[in-house]
Parts: sequence; structure tokens; C-alpha cells
Amino acid sequence: MGIALTVSMRYEKIDNPWISHRWALDEVMVDIGQFDHLFERPVFQLDQVQGCQIDSEHSNQRWLFRGFSLDLFADESEGYFLNITSEKPCWFVMWRLEESGLLAEGQIAIPHRVMLSYNEAARLLDGGEQVDQYPIDPLIYDSVKQFVDENYRPEVKKRHRPESFKGADRGVQGAREHKK
Repeated sequence: MGIALTVSMRYEKIDNPWISHRWALDEVMVDIGQFDHLFERPVFQLDQVQGCQIDSEHSNQRWLFRGFSLDLFADESEGYFLNITSEKPCWFVMWRLEESGLLAEGQIAIPHRVMLSYNEAARLLDGGEQVDQYPIDPLIYDSVKQFVDENYRPEVKKRHRPESFKGADRGVQGAREHKK
């Protein structure tokens, strides 16, 4: 599909004696060029991901990150199926805190992957990564559903017979002796 995506991350100061702030996924948006003017001079670059700060209030900041695309793969169709048939279909965004001099705290939350596969997100979580969710909009949902309808073929479940039904001879000889 190759749809361009932009991710918004939010930095929030917290009134807490143990931590001063936190990062949170703010939004996942289809990028049709509406952010081009903000990225004329990106503040941050990591591989193909560019970032810029868009809001800078005293206690909150918002950062936009672009360089992501929605690509669907047939071998992940089960993961897409599990996502769109869940109660709340969503984007999964894997992000990491990276060292940076852009903030006084010395770290910035950088999104690294944006995906729709439940299975892929679960693998990343199992690997210890930070993965947050954001609801998908109806147009993306419809596109993914169409892809799943065309590509997902559930595995045929084979019934495993218990060992007691696999040609055991016990009881057969005893039954014959009983009849005599």
C-alpha cells in the first residue's frame, strides 16, 4: 500500500516525587503533505525518520515524526485479522527513548515502527520493546479489512486424537475372553 504516516508523541511534565515527566503516543496520522512546512528544517533525524517539535507549552510538548509507511504483507494477514476483529482495532507504535541534547532531560521518545499486525506487536513486546496503541480511523480499517478478506486463510485445525483411541488393543482381548 505504501501510505505515508506521521506519528505525534507527547512529552508531559508530571507532579510526582519519583518521576518528572513521561512520554506518550499522541496520534498516528496519514501524511498527505499537510506537515511539509513543519519539516522544512527538521530538528531531529534518525535514519529515514525526521522529527520536529510543534507545541512547546510549559508542561507539555508535542513532537511530530515522519518517515513511516503503511505496508501490508500477506504473511502477516493473521495478525491484521486479529487486530481488526478485536474490540478496539488500532495502530501499534514501537518507540524507544533515545539520547538527545534537544531536551533538558537528555532523552527523547522516537517512534521506530508503525504497524497494524497484532502478532508483530506481540513479538516486539515479548522482546522487551515499548509498544503503544492508537485507534485506527474507519478508512484505514476498511482498507485493512479488504486486504484481510483477500489474503487471510485460517489454518485448518486438525483434531488430535487421544492416545487411547489410536488402535489400542487393550480391552479387546479381555472382551473376547469374557464372551467365551
